[in-house]
Amino acid sequence: MLRKSFLLCGIISSLFYVAMNIFVPLLFKGYNSASQTVSELSAIGAPTRTLWIPLGTVYTLLVIAFGWGILQSGERNRRLRAVGFLIFAYGIISLIWPFAPMHQRETLAVGGQTLTDTMHIVLAVVTVLLMAMAIGFGAASFGKQFRNYSIATILILLAFGALTGLDAPKVSANLPTPWAGIWERINIGVFLLWVMVLAVVLLRSRKTNRSY
Repeated sequence: MLRKSFLLCGIISSLFYVAMNIFVPLLFKGYNSASQTVSELSAIGAPTRTLWIPLGTVYTLLVIAFGWGILQSGERNRRLRAVGFLIFAYGIISLIWPFAPMHQRETLAVGGQTLTDTMHIVLAVVTVLLMAMAIGFGAASFGKQFRNYSIATILILLAFGALTGLDAPKVSANLPTPWAGIWERINIGVFLLWVMVLAVVLLRSRKTNRSY
């Protein structure tokens, strides 16, 4: 039952993050979810920063619990244990986000970047790598259906990650980015969905004892 409780945290974490992205932007006058990134909700000086940080911490703790649940489910399945370790690491590293905020676009455009902006970029790269690696090991942990689904998820991450990256210089220059928020949220969304699907798969199966 304890293992199942940890696995349920995967589903809850994804739903919680979606709720955050729906309701928190409503408190940021002038914020546009289609053209602005999620990070701008917690940017230095953003009116939603003080709310986003504690909510983000709750999400992170749920992810850490989910990672632990995966580790408990893997036993001698090395690939599944790798997924659990990577998700767990993703959660632990995410605890650093409050200490690495970006500045708002107007500040970046006039050269107001600081060390936290650099840390923010580094964390973003590390986070995406951990997500992609977790999905990759997950693809090799189960049958053909889940493998194909995981591969499709990685392809979407790569495609929309590239589109998000192309908009990054425009954010720093305070130029229009009409689709930046959409590209990024598609990336986030496919990962959140993958986490939920993985949680359901593990909840429906017994502990995976097979050795790889």
